[in-house]
Amino acid sequence: MRSSGFKKRIGVARGGPSPEYEVSLKTGKRVLSLEIPGYEWRDLFIDKHGVWYLNGVAKKPSSVLNNIDGVFNALHGTYGEDGGIQEMLDIFGIPYTGSGRVASALAMRKDLSLNSCTKEGIQIPMTLLVREGNTRDDILLFSKKVSFPLVVKPVSSGSSVGVSLVSSEEELEAAVEYAFRYGPAVLIQEYIKGREATCGVIENFRGEEIYSLFPVEIVPHFSNFFDYDEKYGGKTLEYCPGNFSKEEKKELQKNAALIHRSLGLRHYSRSDFVVNPERGVFMLEVNTLPGLTDTSLFLLELEASGISFEEFVSHILDGIF
Repeated sequence: MRSSGFKKRIGVARGGPSPEYEVSLKTGKRVLSLEIPGYEWRDLFIDKHGVWYLNGVAKKPSSVLNNIDGVFNALHGTYGEDGGIQEMLDIFGIPYTGSGRVASALAMRKDLSLNSCTKEGIQIPMTLLVREGNTRDDILLFSKKVSFPLVVKPVSSGSSVGVSLVSSEEELEAAVEYAFRYGPAVLIQEYIKGREATCGVIENFRGEEIYSLFPVEIVPHFSNFFDYDEKYGGKTLEYCPGNFSKEEKKELQKNAALIHRSLGLRHYSRSDFVVNPERGVFMLEVNTLPGLTDTSLFLLELEASGISFEEFVSHILDGIF
């Protein structure tokens, strides 16, 4: 409920100690550019070392949080999506956008979120969780069981950071080593050949408890794999609504809503899938705070659904008070 007496001061948290720092800066900049009735922005910048700044002045987090009424969480990845900042905001009783601490931590761990969603009947690729204690034999046994190509990714990262598609044992070992740069555990997955898709959802919108947006179809430009370079290279083809059959579209939207609900997420999220013509729809991962930059897929979905960015942000802010 908006106050009629004053504007609520909203800190737009952006930056942070994450490989997705640059994407977060762009998301935050886009939010800060808006004028939303009943609210006024405060630039809550967090640098790569975790130092907080309020409107350009370095301050202790407690000082910042004592001078705002709420937070629009525009952070991505580490600290922003793993429950880190959420825990601090909960301690200070500051309302914020996006999922809560426990749900964020669960969704950030790809192994845990995938396992949770399989209990809801959602298909996932065959997966091996690799920790530093795993032997080389464990990895090679999985590669022989599933066969190449395989996908290797950090267990906790977004924006396709640290992700590789490999076609040999030599490439597999190098990819696992590379993925370990981004965390203490790695997933090795069966590569599902098919069309990449993503589908966002918004809570309590247009009369629905969980409103599913139109799915996007992603066609990589350089390869058949949507990695970090493809995602931010600016040449990937993205169609919304995607060229999916009525049944595929329905399945993507249903699964996106089911993932959001089953993981206990809040306000909005976006789930990534691959659609195989014979085997159906497979979940790849979920994004609890999808990017909101000029080129972000979530904004493409909003536009296709006839929702302005201002309407979306206003709706999300209204939901935290």
